[in-house]
Amino acid sequence: MNARSQTFDLTMEGRQVDEAVSSIFHTILFHRSLGKFMYTGEAMYSIGSIGYMDVDCDFIDFTYVCCTSPMLDETIKREIGEFSRQLRSNESSGTGQISLEFFQRKKARWAFLTECIPWEVWTIRLELVNLTNEDDRQIYREQVGDTLSDKIVYITEVMNRHDYLPKTPNQAELDLVFDTSYPDVQPYLFQFKFTTTGPSNNSVGKTVIKKLFKETLSL
Repeated sequence: MNARSQTFDLTMEGRQVDEAVSSIFHTILFHRSLGKFMYTGEAMYSIGSIGYMDVDCDFIDFTYVCCTSPMLDETIKREIGEFSRQLRSNESSGTGQISLEFFQRKKARWAFLTECIPWEVWTIRLELVNLTNEDDRQIYREQVGDTLSDKIVYITEVMNRHDYLPKTPNQAELDLVFDTSYPDVQPYLFQFKFTTTGPSNNSVGKTVIKKLFKETLSL
């Protein structure tokens, strides 16, 4: 099975990375999570509800919605934080990408072994810019906010398509499809992967801010 894939290209200031990536991945996971399953039989179940909350960004003019789940939030924050630290380090050229991958497990021939098969992958490719004054930062606050609004609308459109989703399993195989480790929410199995690019051999400076303003931050 080939995994569906979506890729976003974004340009922003380093301090905006955590919030921008979080807003996209939290939105995706909000749509790819269910309430906790409560089984009354092997295949008979009911589904609990999911709480949600608004999150206001500090460095972007943007507000997004996420699941009310402290443990899920901590997982996302930890993974994005590690990517952000590496992207913004002196060893990085300021470009990199991070992916949110959904997968399901398949039992292998040998006992106690499972195979992980991805079915949907969301990738964010980032390029950092250095801003030198508050006027430029204010422009980027608004520009990145507008760009994220477009991405969130697009994500919602994708989620409303009748695309493949793993079938709801019986109780014995629930862990093959969903992450049941969270006490208040049950997302489809997911994992993060990221890479950052080291400095190149050529001495190439950052694109000047005036040129960046003319670029369209789009898919």
